[in-house]
Amino acid sequence: MFSLIVAVGAQNVYVLRQGLRREHLLPVVLICAASDAALVLAGTAGLGYLVKTLPWLIVVARWAGAISLIVYGILAARRAWASGGEALIADGAEPATDAAGGRGTATLTRTAPLAPVILATLAFTWLNPNVYLDTVLLIGGIAATHGDGRWLFAAGAILASVTWFFALGYGARHLGRWLRTPRAWRILDTGIAVLLVVMGVALVLPVFFG
Repeated sequence: MFSLIVAVGAQNVYVLRQGLRREHLLPVVLICAASDAALVLAGTAGLGYLVKTLPWLIVVARWAGAISLIVYGILAARRAWASGGEALIADGAEPATDAAGGRGTATLTRTAPLAPVILATLAFTWLNPNVYLDTVLLIGGIAATHGDGRWLFAAGAILASVTWFFALGYGARHLGRWLRTPRAWRILDTGIAVLLVVMGVALVLPVFFG
């Protein structure tokens, strides 16, 4: 779950931006975490039921999950080594000069109304087609391969999501100056790529070795 959500994407950039702005951060991270939890539970329940009635779906789920993870890993590696890279620049943020004359991060004082922020968070979360592939199909499919332990797997996935969004949002003020550079995103995406490919390969090993 960490490897899927810790990536450069519209939702993560939005949460990070809200953290940098310190603007309605708690509703934003709660919406993101609760949405992930609902989708993970839906995927675990639905695919878990299907696997009980059609046991051969376990093998299909393993291969589908492995292929998806490896493809995501390749895409992350491509992002990591693409020229230019990705960088986050908070809206309206300009480097500020501190009392000692050094350069710092500007403090944004304009606060947007709560309703548009909530609507934007819901849109970034629920109108992204990848969220259904990641949480419902991929996580649900991997959970189904754990049999009776699938709910423990789902609980771990939900915990990873909650941990990530709170850490991203509330840690933004401390990490913002590093996460704004293309090099930082390259390092992050490289780690994500390696983890995804390793997980994808490990997922299908039981097919060959039992």
